[in-house]
Amino acid sequence: MNKRMNFIDLFAGAGGLSEGFIQAGFEPIAHVEIEKSACNTLKTRAAYHYLKSNKKYKIYISYLKGEITREELYKKVPNEVLESIINAPIGDENNKEIQNRIDKCLGSKKVDLIIGGPPCQAYSLVGRSRSKTKMEGDPRNYLFIQYAKYLEKYKPKMFVFENVLGLKSAKGGHYLEEMEKVFNKKGYQIKLHTLEAKNFGVLQNRKRIIILGWQKNRKVNILNLEKIATESKYLVKDLLNDLPVIKAGEGADKFSKYKTETTDYLKSHALRNGIDILTQHVARPHREQDKEIYKIAVQKWEKKQERLNYNDLPERLKTHQNRTSFFDRFKVVAADLPYSQTVVAHIAKDGHYYIHPDSKQNRSLSVREAARLQSFPDDYYFEGEKEGANRTAAFKQIGNAVPPLMAKEIAKTLIKVINGK
Repeated sequence: MNKRMNFIDLFAGAGGLSEGFIQAGFEPIAHVEIEKSACNTLKTRAAYHYLKSNKKYKIYISYLKGEITREELYKKVPNEVLESIINAPIGDENNKEIQNRIDKCLGSKKVDLIIGGPPCQAYSLVGRSRSKTKMEGDPRNYLFIQYAKYLEKYKPKMFVFENVLGLKSAKGGHYLEEMEKVFNKKGYQIKLHTLEAKNFGVLQNRKRIIILGWQKNRKVNILNLEKIATESKYLVKDLLNDLPVIKAGEGADKFSKYKTETTDYLKSHALRNGIDILTQHVARPHREQDKEIYKIAVQKWEKKQERLNYNDLPERLKTHQNRTSFFDRFKVVAADLPYSQTVVAHIAKDGHYYIHPDSKQNRSLSVREAARLQSFPDDYYFEGEKEGANRTAAFKQIGNAVPPLMAKEIAKTLIKVINGK
């Protein structure tokens, strides 16, 4: 790339999409996000990138070790780095203020790319199944209109719009049709791609919609992202085996040592990044009854490679009223498969769907294990509103994120498209 192309990240979340683009060589101008805890994560990651690029990486390491506070970390980076993280809800009442702040970050530059995806609950199949109104009337259904207003103002060469698979079927495809009309009206053509994270080196079964948009007056060769497929020889155990053994309720937020040397998968995909500082390997506590169910689920998988059906449990262990659906509500993350089940934000509420495959540990996944399934590097620290261990906030951010490895491959493809190669 001759010059670093830049981007604005809307509905940025914890920054998974952004991280992939930065790793591919793009420069972030600003991130806009409504959740305070996610904004703190974005600030910490912005501090990491600044310190690393200015050969001050040891300061960030000190933070991961717990030797300095978050406030002290932030004082080590220029204000403009932190001010590029904008904590505000995107909408008519805030757009002017948000855009003023973006303009300040942008200076005399022009925007090359806008990336991001509005909250997916309004389009997701699970969200619609749990909603009495099928999410109709939810204002989040039309956040793409707000997204389009930023296209109109900044006129990027291209944009990347990420969302869940349910977008294609929500209200019989109505929202997707409306999106195309709105984006077209703003001067952009679009192409929809259905991508699977496991084709991008991510050890997780995760399908997502990626809409690529480009200015109608530009001649571009849009490559088919669906044809990208990375051959994987790895199994889920390759991202679990180097971590210390912990039981339910155990682990350290900052910091602990790895159990073994790095694995080939972690090294080749830069998840361990050469550092020997492990953070957020923290497991939630569980009730004795749940731990008993976890053992049954793991043993069933180990002996027969069969999933636990909730209705097959002894009656004394069945406490859920719903016996007609969600039979797999207790599910093992199988170590001997090439990918896990989809990591979603519900992991913040309980870990039943993400049981660790080692029955001796008898717990659900730790924060770091979930982050690795999403392909976040180990030096990526997930913040809460307040400083310190924030397991629930971290799980929610991880479950809502775009896997950085997938984002990186998309970004590398867009470099070729924008440069006309």
